[in-house]
Amino acid sequence: MPFARREGLKVRIRHADIERRVRAVARQITRDFKGQRVHLIGVLKGACFFLADLAREIDLETSIDFIAVASYGKTKESSGQVRMLKDLDNNVAGLNVILVEDILDTGLTANYLLRVLRQRRPKTLKLAALLDKPSRRLKPVEGNYIGFTIPNEFVVGYGLDYAERYRNLKDVCILHPTPR
Repeated sequence: MPFARREGLKVRIRHADIERRVRAVARQITRDFKGQRVHLIGVLKGACFFLADLAREIDLETSIDFIAVASYGKTKESSGQVRMLKDLDNNVAGLNVILVEDILDTGLTANYLLRVLRQRRPKTLKLAALLDKPSRRLKPVEGNYIGFTIPNEFVVGYGLDYAERYRNLKDVCILHPTPR
């Protein structure tokens, strides 16, 4: 944590707590889809850490794909527009799909992706997110599997970034008001 301390970041959620919560979410998915295959779709880049840890804890046959969208760029505010940067590599028709997000914030990205994925006719479609920030919601969306609900603070670490910085932090940290 020395790097984060030097950067003036304050820990919001410790890595040990993240690990425990990821295991709990994975157990719930394992129970909900008992004996079935699940197909995890990670939203790049932020969800990659959560998806990797979650996939290793799910006790089912699990396949993985990735999708990339943009709505933030290099600022702390969403642009309000979601654009597809990378589509899926595989067909999801008939699969038990879990869309894996780093954070549910405004709901714009999750709503867009859920709409796109529903059109592809999965058997089931669920939403997992490490973090949920309901106070920022502009579009209604609820996750089926949520790690933590947090207040309206800009957070980084464990995959979340600010202008491509801080993704590699093990903890989720609050970004100080004036980032460098």
